[in-house]
Amino acid sequence: MKATFDATGEVVVITGGARGIGAALAHAVNAAGGTAVVFDVTPPADKVEYVEVDVADRSAVHAAVAGVLDRYGRIDGLVAGAAVQPRSTVLEMDAAEWTRTLQVNLDGVVWACQAVVPQMVERQSGSVVVFTSGLASTGYAGASAYAASKAALVAFAKSLAVEVARDRVRVNVVAPGVIDTEQFRSANGGADRDHWHDTIGIGDPDDVVGPLLFLLSDAAAMTGSVLARERAFAKLTSFI
Repeated sequence: MKATFDATGEVVVITGGARGIGAALAHAVNAAGGTAVVFDVTPPADKVEYVEVDVADRSAVHAAVAGVLDRYGRIDGLVAGAAVQPRSTVLEMDAAEWTRTLQVNLDGVVWACQAVVPQMVERQSGSVVVFTSGLASTGYAGASAYAASKAALVAFAKSLAVEVARDRVRVNVVAPGVIDTEQFRSANGGADRDHWHDTIGIGDPDDVVGPLLFLLSDAAAMTGSVLARERAFAKLTSFI
């Protein structure tokens, strides 16, 4: 059975959508008749609507969301995918690295939800999707700040889901698994794709688009759930 999703007339904000999974999703939303608006610190390679935003800056996020609402009058979906993934051990990590990781990965999601969700509540309709990671449960040497931020996001999203459930706004979480993105390559240099595939079962950004479109659509009559597209996270403990 071939799944198709109709996003005609819908507006989806994607944080961190300039590259990787976010970029693939933006293309899919536009192809399905919707309008993807990318929030990122760097412009996307493809021609999609883009707003330069550092999600760690609460006022900048609120201003960007206000601009989208002024232009379109609504935001139907929010996909919070902006993240950084520095690599240093707990004993090596300095305060600036820890703080910046949590500001982007965790605070950035909170600020986006605070800006977008109220108009969803008012319209009694909307879907929020937050990215977590398998590292949130397994941990990973050299990625403690990233793993901690992703673990916190699960609790945050589940709490928000409870708060807005009566308003018919859905909040779900996706764990994409290990995906071949620029961020993953920069954090895990020195190995080719075949090595990653054999070791941890790496996927492509397009592999995550279907689950994201599903959660954004009315077909996903669910909230507070974690949808995992994991392949072999148990192997990550030996992949250093």
